[in-house]
Order: sequence, then structure tokens, then C-alpha cells
Amino acid sequence: MKAITNIKYIKNLFVVALLLFSTSALFAQEEEEDTKPKFSFSGSIDAYYRANLNAANSGDNYVAPGSSFAQLPGFALGMANVIGSYEGEKAGFVADLVFGPRGTDAIFASPMYSATGNIVNQLYAYWNVSESVTLTFGNFNTFLGYEVISPVANFNYSTSYLFSYGPFSHTGLKADFALSDDFSLMLAVMNQTDLTEFNPTGQYAYGAQLGYSDQYLNLLIDNGSFEVDYTGGFDLSDSFFLGINAAYFSGDEEDGIGNFAGIALYPQLATSENFTIGLRGEYFAETDGFGAIGTSPDPNFDGDMSVFALTLTGSATIGDLMIKPELRLDSASEDVFVNSDGEVMAGLSSFVLAAVYSF
Repeated sequence: MKAITNIKYIKNLFVVALLLFSTSALFAQEEEEDTKPKFSFSGSIDAYYRANLNAANSGDNYVAPGSSFAQLPGFALGMANVIGSYEGEKAGFVADLVFGPRGTDAIFASPMYSATGNIVNQLYAYWNVSESVTLTFGNFNTFLGYEVISPVANFNYSTSYLFSYGPFSHTGLKADFALSDDFSLMLAVMNQTDLTEFNPTGQYAYGAQLGYSDQYLNLLIDNGSFEVDYTGGFDLSDSFFLGINAAYFSGDEEDGIGNFAGIALYPQLATSENFTIGLRGEYFAETDGFGAIGTSPDPNFDGDMSVFALTLTGSATIGDLMIKPELRLDSASEDVFVNSDGEVMAGLSSFVLAAVYSF
């Protein structure tokens, strides 16, 4: 009986050892798969319909708000956005390409080297130096502001004045530091604003961002200009969110660039799993003829102007498709818009219906 018992004991040890070896091999395989570099492909397309409600929709008297994107009359195209990324254990890259009117507006200063223009929205490599430090080198979208170029990440389809006249993208080197679970810091040295293909001036811009629990204080110093920007938001309940953006820009007096300041609030209420309604209320003021809002025909105009813009947007989600009806009212302190008869006026009302598909 003792010999039989020993044989059974040896068999049991062999089975346990086999199980341990199989389990460790499985974990090793899973760990190898986790650390293996991963390539991903994503992007979006968008199109829209736009109509003025109190002004002409064609011809020489056609007008639109002074902000970027969603400016074309009738049925119009946004852009096709194609993003390829490669994520390794320590390093990776992002190649973000744009095609169409919105993309052209987003990279408006990029055709510096190629006569045929450019399609690069972002193109950068990154290195995770440690768990708390990441270095990024190349062309990346700006760290300032609440809104972004891609319509997928914006709640409102049309954009704010604050977004439109802050920088869109930078080319340079930035370092991101995770200081704690709540605090983060970013420092950057870059080409001057909008010079994203190369540096023809020999001058550089410097950026910094201090973050705390999804609230960000941003600073951009660019030769004789600088911009201070606050971006954040709060979940006031499970269904109600309030976003905030405020900024002040001081232009280079030697280059004749004026100043602007503004604040925008973004209350958003989710009425169901598939529908959210939101309002953007923005006050934007410029001095010394900065030129964002428009041009006043008043011969005594001193270059100081402001605008109050309300944008009411609904967002209905159908799978990966978002349908966004939008009503926008822009009211300026000067007569910068024209009606169908060519008469100047201070207010413009418009309607947009947009479709945004992401993949």
C-alpha cells in the first residue's frame, strides 16, 4: 500500500507542476501580448447644412460669424480625419491627417514648404521616459482652450471666438509630468504660433500648463505676445455638466497686433442616453483693432469691439453617428454684419444641422 501511495503522490506532484507551468506560460504569453506594440486606426467625417435667418445666404452680401469652421452656406463639407497611431511599451507615434474645408482652415498656415499644401494636422513621436514623465516631439494640437479642431470632441458644432483666435497647433518639444494623482505639469518649447512645418524666423515660443483634477491653467509666450488661458469643467450632477473657458491675449505692439479677452460657459444636460442639449454662452472683447469680430463701417471706430454669442445645440447619438441641430445668435457692439439688402446690422442669427461620424 505504501508503494501505491508514493506513486499516487508522485502523480499528484506531476499534475500540480504541469498546471503551474501551463499557468505561468499563459501569463507570460498574455504579458508578451500586452507589451507588444499596437497599431490603431481611427478618425471621423463630418458634413453640415448652414443658413442665415436674418441675412443673405448667397452672393456678395453673404455673412457668417467671425469664428472658425461651419462658415459655408447651404450643404457643405467639414473634413475627413484619418488618424494612425502606434503604441509601444515605451514609445509610439501619432499621424493625424485631415482632408476638406475644415481641415484646410485648421492648417491654414501650413503650406510653407509644399506648394500643393499640407494635410498634416498632427505628426509626433513620444517617449514614456517613466511612469510619470512623457516627452513629445513634433507637431501637436494646442494645449490651450476648451474646444478642439475635431468636431467629435466638441459639443457645439460651430466654434467659439476664443477657440478661433487662440493657436490651433504647435511644433516643438514638450514634457508632461504626472506630479501626483491630481496634479500635472507640462512645459514646452516650440516654433512661433502657426509655424508648424519648420522655423523660418529663428524665434521660439514657450508654453506651460498646470493641471489639477481636470482643471487647467495654460500659458503661451510667443515673442512679444502672450496668452493666459483657463480651461475646466464640473459635473454638477449625473446628467448636468458645466464647462468653462476664459482667456486673455496680449498682442505684440511692434507688429500691430491687438488684444482680446473673453469667457465662455458650456452648460450641458443629458436628457437620455442618446440625447444631450447644451448652450454655449460667450463674451469676447477685442482692442486696438484685433480684427476677430469684423470691420465696422463707422469712420470714428477706434478698434475696440465686443460680441456676445449664444449657441444652442442638440446632440443625438445613433451608434457612432451624431446629429447636431444648432441655433446661433451673435450680437456685436458695432454694426459688423449685413442683411440681404446690404444694410449693416449688429446681430446675426443662423441655423446649422451637422452630421458627425467617428470610427
